[in-house]
Formats: sequence, structure tokens, C-alpha cells
Amino acid sequence: MKVAIIGAGNMGGAIAKGLAQGSIITANDIIVSNPSQGKLDALQAAYPAIKTTNDNVKAAQQADMVILAVKPWLAEEVLKEMKLSNHQMLVSVAAGISFEQLAAFTGHKEMTMFRLIPNTAISLLQSTTIIASCNASAEQEKLLLSIFNEMGLAMLVPESKMAACTSLTSCGIAYALKYIQAAMQAGIELGIYPKDASKMVAQSVKGAAELILQNDTHPSMEIDKVCTPGGLTIKGINQLEHDGFTSAIINAMKASM
Repeated sequence: MKVAIIGAGNMGGAIAKGLAQGSIITANDIIVSNPSQGKLDALQAAYPAIKTTNDNVKAAQQADMVILAVKPWLAEEVLKEMKLSNHQMLVSVAAGISFEQLAAFTGHKEMTMFRLIPNTAISLLQSTTIIASCNASAEQEKLLLSIFNEMGLAMLVPESKMAACTSLTSCGIAYALKYIQAAMQAGIELGIYPKDASKMVAQSVKGAAELILQNDTHPSMEIDKVCTPGGLTIKGINQLEHDGFTSAIINAMKASM
């Protein structure tokens, strides 16, 4: 399968690198288009087999799958310029652009389309990638899930849930980083060097995530294992609740929809 990636910015470039490292799409079958040359040169230096161009139409012409990784306000212009075929598969990373809009921009209501919401950890093959489909077969959905599961965890959801899932994943990674930053600041006040505090907290968050993912358990069960009666952890947990930690997280998620 030949894949064209339109846009070599943070997300488009990361997807190209992730695909090239996977087992489903070979680097030789990837072409990336971008208006400026610098990002293409950097991409090709890292993965010489990836083809690059400044011409979106040329990139899309021979592709079976076209991944649109441009800013949302450029989506209409770029899609109309490329004049995609109804037989191609369109995968849009442009946030907030609905299937209805994509169909209008391409002129193909029956085209197989996917909307994709990764997060920035895709550059490390650790993204949570949310996928919605339109006019796709079960085999095509399975293919997309397989491709992006190689770059972390991919999940298929209805388009109506995309905004909520974006808050939890694409925006949510920033909230997790904010916790790490705050915990680092506490560590510094308690006498820990910033670099050491950063590693300690980041590894603790990584460990907490692995407990949930590998054990398929609930956070409250894992918290109970740490909170011994009269212990230090339960005092901290209660203080978080007194200070509105849970409400702050919920409000942040709802605000980012």
C-alpha cells in the first residue's frame, strides 16, 4: 500500500517516522509533501527511503491512502487542490473537520474516510490515537487500527465521541505533563534537584499508567494498595481532594471540548 502524507509538521512528520518503523507500511511506499524544504530534508536524513516533494498533487496522485496532516483552516484548500479519487482512502488529522465537511471538500460522499486524533507521544510510538470511520469496511478499520497500534494504542470510536476523546487524549497528555511539572516543583521545594525530580515523577507516572494498562484494573484499586491506614499517602490523597484536584481535572477536560 502506497501512503501519501500531506504536511510534514509535528504530527505529519511523527506519523511518517512511525509508519517507517512499523511492519505494515514500508518506508519505500511513503511519500511526504510539505511547502518548505527544511522539514522534508530532516525527515529524509532520518529515513532515506521515504520520498519527499513540495507538490501535494504529485504526492497524492499514486497513493492508496492519503493522510491529511495540515492545519484545519488549510484542509479545504488542500483537498480541493488534490482532487482525490473516490477509490482512494482519506485519513484526516485535521482537528474539528467533520466527515460531512471532508466529503464536501473532496466532492466524494461515498469515499472511505477516517478521522484521526493522535497525541504528541506518537513521535515515541506511545500515542493514544482515536479513530472514527466513514464508509469503511471492517477490513479497512482493522487495517487502520493495526497501523496505529504500532505507534501506541489505537481505539475506534463513533465520530460523535471524537471531541470528548480528544479532551482525554490529545489535550489530556498536557494535563498529565502539568501534574509532572507541579510535582517537580514540590520536589525542588523539598530539596530534590530538578533533573532528579523530573525523572522520579515521570517514572512514577509511567509506572501508574502501566499498572492500569497491563492489569486492566481501576485506579481506585491501585490507590487502595498504596494507602495504608494512618499512612502518608492517604494524607496526601485527602489533601488533593480538599484542594479540589478531582474537580480541577474534570473541569479541564470539559473546558477543552
